[in-house]
Amino acid sequence: LTALELQNFNWQVSSNRQAHHTDKFSSQNLICRRGQPFFVLMTFNRKFGSGDDLSFTVLTGPAPSESAKTKAVFPLSSGTNSGGWSARLENNNNNNLAVAISSPANAPIGLYTLNLQISSQGSVSSLKLGTFMLLFNPWQQADSVFMGNHAEREEYVQEDAGIIFVGSTNRISMVGWNFGQFEDDILSISLAILDRSLNYRRDAATDVARRGDPKYVCRVLSAMINSNDDNGVLAGNWSGDYTGGRDPRNWNGSVEILKEWKRTGFRPVRFGQCWVFAGTLNTVMRSLGIPARVITNFNSAHDTDRNLSVDVYYDSMGNPLDKGSDSVWNFHVWNEAWFVRTDLGPSYSGWQVLDATPQERSQGVFQCGPASVIAVKEGDVNLDFDMPFVFSEVNADRTTWIEDPSNGTQRKNSVDPRSVGRYISTKAVGSNSRVDVTEKYKYPEDSSMERQVFQKAMGKLKPNASFGPTSSRGMEREEREPSISGKFKVMGVLAVGKEVDLALILKNLTTDVKTVTVNMTAWTIVYNGTLVHEVFKDSITVSLDPEEETQHPVKIPYARYDKYLKADNMIRITAVCQVPDEDEVVVGRDVILDNPTLTLEVMDQAHVKKPAIVRMLFSNPLDQPVNNCVLMVEGSGLLLGNLKIDVPALGPKERSRVRFEILPTRSGTKQLLADFSCNKFPAIKAMLPIDVAE
Repeated sequence: LTALELQNFNWQVSSNRQAHHTDKFSSQNLICRRGQPFFVLMTFNRKFGSGDDLSFTVLTGPAPSESAKTKAVFPLSSGTNSGGWSARLENNNNNNLAVAISSPANAPIGLYTLNLQISSQGSVSSLKLGTFMLLFNPWQQADSVFMGNHAEREEYVQEDAGIIFVGSTNRISMVGWNFGQFEDDILSISLAILDRSLNYRRDAATDVARRGDPKYVCRVLSAMINSNDDNGVLAGNWSGDYTGGRDPRNWNGSVEILKEWKRTGFRPVRFGQCWVFAGTLNTVMRSLGIPARVITNFNSAHDTDRNLSVDVYYDSMGNPLDKGSDSVWNFHVWNEAWFVRTDLGPSYSGWQVLDATPQERSQGVFQCGPASVIAVKEGDVNLDFDMPFVFSEVNADRTTWIEDPSNGTQRKNSVDPRSVGRYISTKAVGSNSRVDVTEKYKYPEDSSMERQVFQKAMGKLKPNASFGPTSSRGMEREEREPSISGKFKVMGVLAVGKEVDLALILKNLTTDVKTVTVNMTAWTIVYNGTLVHEVFKDSITVSLDPEEETQHPVKIPYARYDKYLKADNMIRITAVCQVPDEDEVVVGRDVILDNPTLTLEVMDQAHVKKPAIVRMLFSNPLDQPVNNCVLMVEGSGLLLGNLKIDVPALGPKERSRVRFEILPTRSGTKQLLADFSCNKFPAIKAMLPIDVAE
């Protein structure tokens, strides 16, 4: 007999990718999921016989080793799979062998090389068969990212477009986001992110060996999506000045960000804010096969000193002060990833918080999570990872301080245990509805369980503090009931270009006459509370009869706020109300102004591989021209990359119509996203679902 020689090796990419749920990836390579066999076809110069032996080797990472499970050598056998790497003979027909190659369900993910060794007629030959990618497998029960529910798996692994909730508690709105995890090169960029991490640079062999563990991979990703410490993907900027980069509100999705990071030689992309970090991390986790979703927390606490209280400061003139490092963000966006917590025990498995926004260092690096959502609800702040910070984001008390300008001292004004961590939101499975997941993070506000959990957390964070059985949250000092109340009421339409029309409503809660001195300010802000510029100031003195209620108008003309409004469209209005010999009453409200509408419409039925025309309509609502108009469009499955269209300047009240062409590549409902920016409107968003027929 002549020695056995391999003449052809067929990866059977198409059928394997279908079986492994990786057929949506645009790359043409074999991409498979761990813990599940893939089938290859081998053609030899003659029939494979009893004197022939085949042995396979898989290798991953820069220093493959069997002890680290980054290398495996296994023979062709006809037996059953033991859970490790194996090659099973499926069929031996003429000169063709069909072989099933199986990987363990906890194998490190990444790019593998497959080699073959042939022993035949006393000679031994080795050859490299090629490379394949191995991903996490949410379809496989033995994998720690297993997700049993089909609809959820389709949403959290396979859906490449989504919705992120933004705004404020009294004005929740949504923006579309193109995750695009199957787009060209995104998977290889996702793996490149791991190869550029600090852990990989310090000890590549150990890092690669740990890539079988989703909690390890996700924690590394939470550090790498921000550029702090490691030249990661995105540079954060909350200053309101985005010179030298792109206003974070202009991005439509992650694809452009990840591609730009690679194209510039892995230099941080400028600029991101929380939903940009979260959208990008979501893309990378889904591309690697980890079920993931985006979460928005309204009135999110940023507690820098682990005391479960955030301190906010005002002066007596009604100015919010940039003091201290604590803050309450109008909203904050993070991620949840789904996997088993082998380190904590089964009761903490399921959704895990990950946050790539650089807020606080953890183990010396800007990274956050995974923190078990169940552990957050139960107040188990001693568990890994970063539990005190995440617990505080949704539970902290909000403490208001008033500063005396004459001597710079601060007085504690009030404690609000209820305002932080509201309307925690995510996109529904299979639709764009908002699902409220607040009850997954905490027990009902003011319930005995909620107080119990807060005390438990406090006890773990500050073991020496004494909490009597009677002490409740925020009651450390004797509270004097205020004699007046105040609130801001919206009186007119809140829209960019229109006067902001509010009223301060004051009510005397007593049966005595009260004199109130009110100092009011309004500032344009960035959504995390960064102050941009004062746009309104007023002081009044009001005499209130017993139980009387009065209204005082607050009007801010467009000319006052026009130059200082950021893409957030947010204005913070504050009134410090002083009754002689009593504590001040601080009344605050953040208003969000609506942008004019951007309309998208598709002109005819969209079909795969057939161009379709989309029309954009926009009317300038202002009495002045707008210029530097740019339309940016993207949508996975609808067009490759993104379109950037320069739109002619628009005169006062003028309408614009722009037509552009899309070329769908996949059937089904796809999301088209548009961002229109000009000198007066930095970021107007629109999205359009388009049904693409075969």
